[in-house]
Amino acid sequence: MVLLTVQEVSKSFGMNCVLKEITLTLKQGARMGLVGVNGGGKSTLLRLIAGQMEPDKGRISLARGAKVGMLSQEADIKSDLTVRQELERVFEPVREMERKLRALEEEIARQHADEQAVERLSREYARLTDRFEEAGGYAWPSRIQGVLAGLGFAKGREDDPARVLSGGEKTRLCLARLLLTQPDLLLLDEPTNHLDLQATQWLEETLRKYRGTVLVISHDRYFLNAVCDCMAEISMGRLSQYEGNYDRFTVQRRADLERQIKEYQLQQKEIARQEAIIQRYRMYNREKSIKAAESREKRLEKMERLEKPVSEQKVRFSFEARRRTGEDVLIARGLEKRFDGRELFENFSLHLRAGDRVAVIGPNGVGKSTLLNILSRRLPPDRGSVEYGANVDLGYYEQHQTALDPKKDILSEVWDAFPRLEPGDVRNVLALFLFTGDDVYQKIETLSGGEKGRVSLAKLMLKRDNLLLLDEPTNHLDMDSREVLEGALEDFEGTILAVSHDRYFINRVANRIIEMQPDGVREYLGNYDDYLEKKRREQAGEEDADVPGMTRTQQDKIRRKERLRRESKKTLEQRLGRAEEEISRVEGEIRSLEERMGDPALYQNPEEARRVADEHRQRQDDLDRLYEEWEELSRAVEESC
Repeated sequence: MVLLTVQEVSKSFGMNCVLKEITLTLKQGARMGLVGVNGGGKSTLLRLIAGQMEPDKGRISLARGAKVGMLSQEADIKSDLTVRQELERVFEPVREMERKLRALEEEIARQHADEQAVERLSREYARLTDRFEEAGGYAWPSRIQGVLAGLGFAKGREDDPARVLSGGEKTRLCLARLLLTQPDLLLLDEPTNHLDLQATQWLEETLRKYRGTVLVISHDRYFLNAVCDCMAEISMGRLSQYEGNYDRFTVQRRADLERQIKEYQLQQKEIARQEAIIQRYRMYNREKSIKAAESREKRLEKMERLEKPVSEQKVRFSFEARRRTGEDVLIARGLEKRFDGRELFENFSLHLRAGDRVAVIGPNGVGKSTLLNILSRRLPPDRGSVEYGANVDLGYYEQHQTALDPKKDILSEVWDAFPRLEPGDVRNVLALFLFTGDDVYQKIETLSGGEKGRVSLAKLMLKRDNLLLLDEPTNHLDMDSREVLEGALEDFEGTILAVSHDRYFINRVANRIIEMQPDGVREYLGNYDDYLEKKRREQAGEEDADVPGMTRTQQDKIRRKERLRRESKKTLEQRLGRAEEEISRVEGEIRSLEERMGDPALYQNPEEARRVADEHRQRQDDLDRLYEEWEELSRAVEESC
């Protein structure tokens, strides 16, 4: 059964035509993902379907009696009700039935002597009880508690006034209210924006079981894969509809574009051939040939011309490091941080080696961004130390872009950071990030979150650092920009530490995951899917932290081999080259130390002689470790061929 039909709908704002005669059909029970570039008209379409605005042209039809509920990106809750009371309003009809049942019970007790009145009241009581049960009258308190817990509201917050909640918490409250209402058509605009990973997983499971129909706008590709069974894309004001989840949609979209380009090229070739024939007939200048030319011209005029396929502009960039680091890039020991007496984390240790790609995950408020600020030395730890290795150049991508000067224009912001560049070179770089023409004179303070993110990425690319600390790098970026960023990071030869809620990003970029929780930190080898599988096995008791009969060293070797198997051949070859260079460097240091140890004058200072001997032993240990790593990398490269 078709629940929603959108027929040739158009919508403009001033001279800007956002939607151009779009058509959409949504069946009952479907879960559709809606994607497209920022500002492309996705939210406008949802508001049109919800009846919040009228189309300029076309018609939107819903099945008879269908109820629509919509979650917008910005929630506006100003009432004095508590969080729980806001959600209890959803069940007011059920609570009214419950009050009537209590009143009937009292009336039956009063009329116990009148058998006819008792019988009549009992029948009414039975009918109302059936309706009460069908409406979930006994389950609504637990449903409220389940939704609050699922969406990450801490126990005790249900009695807080709703108006004092943060913007993100208000959005989550609106989402909770909407899920409890259970409309036939659920319209969701970026529902995962203010959710941590645990709450997002809960929402995915809830939407998969949802009895109604779902139309959701999201940049979370992992979420779209988990929830959606069909997709729609708005591009250049037009809408295309596809079957399957996000991954299948990307394959179909690429195939469609290739087909459209081929069909356009074939038609252009045929038009050129026909025009050449017409011109040749006219050159003969005979009555018969002129008639033939006119006949072909008429057929050519009637031909339905295909529009040249065009896709939205995409950012294009790559990350390069101007020099290589040593094998040890960053070592953090025993980090601890508190704010206002509240402990964020303690005893956090981390060892980053060259080529590592580490993702940091965990619930909101656990201190992930604070950790990056400490590692980048923007914030001191309360306890612990951070050491950088040799030749480390640090690049930091901040989630909120506060390092950008709001009063500068885009061109000045980038050029002032790299004054040696020519103006044309700066403009060429900005063009890669879709800032062309007069766009470069826009003030930073007027830019959207995605545009500010692109400016920061442009500066990060130009710095050519070899260690990148990234705080939610995919926030505010559209789908295509995220894909390009992931590709650039996959090809990057340096080291990456990223805080992210974007599971699709983590799957493509990370080969190691650090999970921060209020009760401690755990580390997992592999990407996000590997992490989920290991968590599942831990919960099922299938995997112990230590394998009986194996030493810690043996277990570490197995884990390293597992990690290497997940890396690409290109990354392995790059790491192998770095290991060979490091071996050569350490061997040179050992030779220099041995030359000093062969000098009798050294032993006239016993303390210096001991120091040189200790350093020689340390370098020998380093060399043994490097040779072991080189052997592992060599085997991994051979196995990847």
